[in-house]
Amino acid sequence: MPETTVPGGASTPQLRAHLAVPPVSEGPWPGVVVVHEAFGLNDDTREQADRLAAAGYLAVAPDLFSAGGAVRCLKRTFGDLLRREGAAFGDLEAARGWLAGRPDCTGRVGVLGFCMGGGFALLGATRGFDVAAPNYGFVPRDAERLLAGACPVVASYGRRDPALRGAGHRLERALTGNGVPNDVREYPDAGHSFMNRHDSGPFAVLERVAGLSHHHPSAEDAWGRILRFFETHLRA
Repeated sequence: MPETTVPGGASTPQLRAHLAVPPVSEGPWPGVVVVHEAFGLNDDTREQADRLAAAGYLAVAPDLFSAGGAVRCLKRTFGDLLRREGAAFGDLEAARGWLAGRPDCTGRVGVLGFCMGGGFALLGATRGFDVAAPNYGFVPRDAERLLAGACPVVASYGRRDPALRGAGHRLERALTGNGVPNDVREYPDAGHSFMNRHDSGPFAVLERVAGLSHHHPSAEDAWGRILRFFETHLRA
């Protein structure tokens, strides 16, 4: 699927992006904004978007590191995530609006993200998206207050992830306490980044050093849950 550019927020008028269009049937289709990890827009993120397109969703993966060097952009984007405001949120809102306004989109748009992107996907649950799928995203301490009025959420965590121990249970309590439809699961044999695959290059080395690894059975089960949840809450 083609690389393209999409409108960004005020600080980044144009974002590099990967657009994945369903290969069969004619639209309009529901849309999904795919938010990348801290590694930026890479082949793994493109493959995640392509997987959504194969399931009948119009998917766009914007590059939140489009404005400047990777290190500076990474620092700025993580800062936005922690502050819950900033250029990254403007970029994601612009991507959502661009996707929703396309003639081949139904106007309903979900958000899916991994790691850093999972944190943005979770916060996106109260920012105009119709469904959110955060995967091993940071869960704020005030999640119950923060997620009041959130859209439906499907989330996946690895129980062997030391950085997010108990995050899935805390998220499920916050969502259930607010009456938000949800499907949250912690996979006992999975760690961090278990749905992502970096087979070569510096990312693969970093994964090995940091103890991150793809766990195929958990990843496939998580994808099955995501697609069923999207079928109910996004396509309907």
